[in-house]
Formats: sequence, C-alpha cells, structure tokens
Amino acid sequence: MSDPFTIVLVGCGRISQKHFEVFEQIPDLKLVGVSDVVADRAAAAAGRYKVPAFAEYEEMLDAVKPQVVAICTPSGLHPAHGIAAARRGIHVVSEKPMATRLKDADALVEACDQARVHLFVVKQNRLNPPIQLLKRAFDKERFGRLYMVSARVLWARPQSYYDSARWRGTWEFDGGAFMTQASHYVDLVQWLAGPVESVVAKTATLGRRIETEDTGAAVLRFRNGAIGVIEVTMLAFPRNLEGSITVIGEKGTARVGGTAVNRIEAWQFADYDDDDKLVEAAQQNPPTVYGFGHKPYYENVVKVLRGEAEPDTDGRHGRKSLELILGIYESAKIGREVPLPLRNFV
Repeated sequence: MSDPFTIVLVGCGRISQKHFEVFEQIPDLKLVGVSDVVADRAAAAAGRYKVPAFAEYEEMLDAVKPQVVAICTPSGLHPAHGIAAARRGIHVVSEKPMATRLKDADALVEACDQARVHLFVVKQNRLNPPIQLLKRAFDKERFGRLYMVSARVLWARPQSYYDSARWRGTWEFDGGAFMTQASHYVDLVQWLAGPVESVVAKTATLGRRIETEDTGAAVLRFRNGAIGVIEVTMLAFPRNLEGSITVIGEKGTARVGGTAVNRIEAWQFADYDDDDKLVEAAQQNPPTVYGFGHKPYYENVVKVLRGEAEPDTDGRHGRKSLELILGIYESAKIGREVPLPLRNFV
C-alpha cells in the first residue's frame, strides 16, 4: 500500500470542518498541520486532530513541507495562499470560489502550471447522486432540445452570520450571495447546460448591513439558445428554504431540489432509460447545505495525485463559474446585458 499524502489546512473556520471530517475518513490523506490567524481557532483544531498549529501560513508550509494544502480562508485570499504553496511545489485544493477577481484566478492557474502542481477547486455539489444522474441525462441527450435551466438559492443568513467575521459580505475578501452562497449553483448551471453567451442581472442589498448583495436575479442566454434563470437571496425567513436546479427540454423535465440539490422532485422523460430505476436510491438528506460531496471530491484528488484519474474540477473549471459570477456583477453594475467571455472586467 502506498504511503498517504501529507496535507495541511489553512483557515480553520466554518467550512474547514467538512475537510477535517474527510481527512479522518480517507486513509490516503494524513493531516500534518493547521494554520489560522486566529490563534485560538488554530489551537483548537490542532488539539483535536493532534497536529501542530501555526499562526503564519508560510511558516507552516516551510516547517511541515506537505504534499497538499487545503485552502479554507476568505475567498479573496485563496490566490495568494495557493500561489505560495505552488511556488514550494505543493498541490493546491482551494475552496470555492478560487478568487474574487479573474486576474487573481489566472495568476493562481499560471503559478500552478509553472510549478507543475495540481490545482483543485472544490465543487462538491457536482458529486451529489441526484446531480450525477442529472448530468448523465444531459450527456445522453435525454432532454432533446434544451429550453430552460433555472436555479433557486433561497437561504437564510442572519446579520449575526456577517457580523461574526469582518471579511464577510465585503467585496475584497468575500463577494455577495452570488459569489459565496450561490457559487455552486452558478457552477452547476453552466456545467450542465453549456457555455453562456450573455447575462443580464439585477442585485440589491435589502436586509443585511453588508457591502455586497444579499439578493439578486440573473437571466442567461446559453450558446445553444436556451434561457437560464438564477434567483438568489439570503433573506429567506426563518431558515434555508430551497436550493434547486430545474431543467425543461423538448423530451424531458427534471428538478433536483431540497435545500441543497439533494432530492429529485421531478423526473419525466419521453423515453425510458435504466437510470430511471436509480432515482429513489439517489435521494439524500444531508444535515447541512454542504452535503456529502467533500469525501468523493477528495477521493478524486487522491486518484489524480496517484495518476489514476483526471480532476473532477481543476482551476480552469473553477474559473468558468467565477467568470459567470463576475459577468452577473458587471451587468448589475452597468444596467445592461453583458456578453461572455468577459473582456475587461477583472
């Protein structure tokens, strides 16, 4: 049996727990260090998982010399942390989004390319069993001509959530509801339905004291002619209401809903396929909106590092959804339709 890959984690906040859980479940990964600018948070994680804690990220990289780093810091810091690792020959696993600006995303991709290390961007919802079935329906062209793809992210984030960390809801480090909470859904829409030709959007800050938007809507035109709609709000009362993808085509209609695209709520096609027998088995009921996808995501990471697979989502895939999010923001800013790919917006 091959030795496990040594991995460190930077940013011991909200999402880090999903990564720590997976490290305990996958014997091919060995956690060897944690880092956070909040000393108590790093110490707590270090004590629980019996690894050293570091206040300085680069000090950890130099002291521990891991093979992989998991980046769970504020989104605006992902590129700098990834580039620092790449320059040391360390593979990078970045939480979503990989950056808040395209030029920073491109710099991260370039640094990893030059260092010949892998760059993985976490898009775990792609691996939800209902979404995997939906993707297979697309790949088998079961929908026929595609008419509409819509996503709804109707969640609740109280003011206390934003107040708990100064970087939340800022343009520099976080982005708004589209960039942060709904980025997985933006990714799924373009991953399933194909390249986006243009977008027109409206955003607003209606109920939270933050720089960025807490609510918005975008209308997409796909290159294949279909229309897309993405609705997002963090103001659902009193709790998360819905996280869904609906697809309507010439020969089929499907809807994956629940609070985090975890349940198939509609599945009707003109022609039978054996995948239809798998609908009930694909249903999930995760305890949080993060779902169960981090484990299979890291299993793919291990296979890639062993030379046995291709990445589920690499830096270039991560860049695609970031570009669409920035197109949404640009349209809301200038008040008109924005063509993709973006030319000047960074």
